[in-house]
Amino acid sequence: MERQGAPVSVGLVGAGPWAEMVHAPTLAASPDTRLAGVWARRPEAAARLGAPVYERVEDLFDNCEAVAFAVPPAVQADLAFQAAKAGKALLLEKPLAADLESARRLADAIATAGVPSQMVLSWRYADATRAFLDRAAGLRPFGGHASFIANGLLGGPFATPWRLERGAILDLGPHMIDLMEAALGRVVSVQAHGDPLAWCGLLLNHETGASSEISLCMTARGDLPPVSVAVYGEEGNATFTDAPAPETFSNMVTEFAATVRRGGGHPLDAAHGLHLQELITQAESQLSP
Repeated sequence: MERQGAPVSVGLVGAGPWAEMVHAPTLAASPDTRLAGVWARRPEAAARLGAPVYERVEDLFDNCEAVAFAVPPAVQADLAFQAAKAGKALLLEKPLAADLESARRLADAIATAGVPSQMVLSWRYADATRAFLDRAAGLRPFGGHASFIANGLLGGPFATPWRLERGAILDLGPHMIDLMEAALGRVVSVQAHGDPLAWCGLLLNHETGASSEISLCMTARGDLPPVSVAVYGEEGNATFTDAPAPETFSNMVTEFAATVRRGGGHPLDAAHGLHLQELITQAESQLSP
């Protein structure tokens, strides 16, 4: 995608591991964006990201065109609401919020402000995923299955309070539901079983008449399999087993800059994030706390 005009100035909210690993280096390295500054609850962590550090998040908003978020869902819902009201384009993490009411409030604010938004649904920006979805589209698919088996709740930088409390459906669910929807059509309902803090399964019903199944786990030990997605149809099948490739986040940032410059929407916008949140809420409501 050819760059148009000057790089988009993007402020970063958050300075945790994901911001340090992905957002800050990708925004700084891309020819399409400029990392304009960072705000975080811990200024000393923000200082490590190689950009100006702002003491007030409002001052960061005043000095950028767009804002990227790498914070817990509840924090994102609040601060992204403020950024949308300030007229800033938004690069939003999944899930959109910690709860459905907050997700609706944020999505409404974005729609009212008319600002561009885009979700960080990592696999959707990978070249291998896009090739898989292209193959799946020609199969006249009727079903599929996916699995995301991980160990994030056992410790490490991503064993964060919100993940430890809510588990796999809120964290991994958006990725897998989104991929199955992209392959098989919009999801209209979901049934859940198991335990999101151990092992859980989702049965999705798609408006196309297709159905699919998803297995999720964040407490697996030993060698772990890659994320896998398979789709079956009248013309054959297609499978995908991979992790986000190096180009994933550069593709994401390039698309975000184009969305900001072009205006209008993106297929993975906040409205899509709200749709995923509705399905996650439906699934979580069927399981015991």
